Amino acid sequence: MTDVDEVIAQVHREEWARVVATLARRLGDLDVAEEMAAEAFATAVERWPVDGVPPNPGAWLTTTARRKAIDRLRREGRREEKHREALMLFDTPEPVGAIDDDRLRLVFTCCHPALAVEARVALTLRMVGGLTVPEIARAFLVEETAMSRRITRAKTKIRAARIPYGVPLREDIPARVTGVLAVLYLIFNEGYLTSGPDKEAVRADLTAEAIRLTRLVRAMMPADGEVAGLLALMLLTEARRPARMSASGELVALDEQDRGAWDRGLIAEGHALVRGRLASGQAPGRYQILAAINAVHTDALDVRDTDWSQVVALYDQLARLDPSPIVRLNRAIAVAELDGPEVALAQVNGLPLEGYHAFHATRADLLRRLGRSVQSRAAYDRAIGLTVNTAETAYLTRRRDQLAAPASGGPTPDHAAAADPPGGP
Repeated sequence: MTDVDEVIAQVHREEWARVVATLARRLGDLDVAEEMAAEAFATAVERWPVDGVPPNPGAWLTTTARRKAIDRLRREGRREEKHREALMLFDTPEPVGAIDDDRLRLVFTCCHPALAVEARVALTLRMVGGLTVPEIARAFLVEETAMSRRITRAKTKIRAARIPYGVPLREDIPARVTGVLAVLYLIFNEGYLTSGPDKEAVRADLTAEAIRLTRLVRAMMPADGEVAGLLALMLLTEARRPARMSASGELVALDEQDRGAWDRGLIAEGHALVRGRLASGQAPGRYQILAAINAVHTDALDVRDTDWSQVVALYDQLARLDPSPIVRLNRAIAVAELDGPEVALAQVNGLPLEGYHAFHATRADLLRRLGRSVQSRAAYDRAIGLTVNTAETAYLTRRRDQLAAPASGGPTPDHAAAADPPGGP
């Protein structure tokens, strides 16, 4: 990959959502906005290696996409297209309504209540997060073809029902916030541990953008407990990022991290949000419970000081809201610290997560702690085969290879099946 190719890849990560959001606001048509943004980036691939990278790549891409949109609207020739062309040509200001951040407005408009929640999330991850279909499919634990059909059906429904990509009214925002929070959480997760095999292990640009947008949602909805919970969860998770990568580029598990490197400012802010929600007396939702779990972890200056009984109790509370296999898997990791690996392994075995790498990584660790090295190695092999993040592969490979080494003082327990995942353990 040339230097220009690397610049284009970085600009795509940083500017894709901005270009799409700007065009969508002007055109009111998400399909055209996406197509013109893609054409602008294709033009950059052709011209920048010859002409050089422009001083302001984002502005160049937006202008190029805008001109392509105008050309397309002129070719269409219908009255509504002529109106859009006028807006694009003369840059007529439009009211921004309740949301004045283009990218956040795009998140809310994509999360239209006429679409199923899963379709809203998938569509917005594509438009705003710039994630590919394979990346989104991995986030949902579904096949790529199924995810592609889901996104296509969502766009088809938008066209058939003539759903406008207009500005949501303030009274419309609460009805859309569930899908919005799910999108922001998945964008954060993709940044915290990327799912692509040829990408950097961690994308700080995505985690920072997810936190920024969540702060804006919190400013609009300061009384919403789940918004506060999601922001707290992100902050407490992001606080650990400085200690999550070794000098050799390997992810570092939660129990092996240098806790002195954690960002204490983010931890203090996250803890304050968690305490504020507990003091409200309202029943906590999913994000608030996940934030509380992370608050317990970040409250311990040493992994041995972790209050695992409280972590298990919080997972019990979460399981009543979300009895999913992944919640049960993460609960079992905490159970292993209280009742031992044998009890935890009995809870893990049989979970319908055969295609999920963290399931096999968890089994591998529990089997290792029980001294069942042959079975542990097989589980590590399966986890490695399902992992596409190179830094996480390096971590799992090292743990597997340690099985053959002579014991010295006994094994060190892992407290994170997938090298410190965002939502747990």
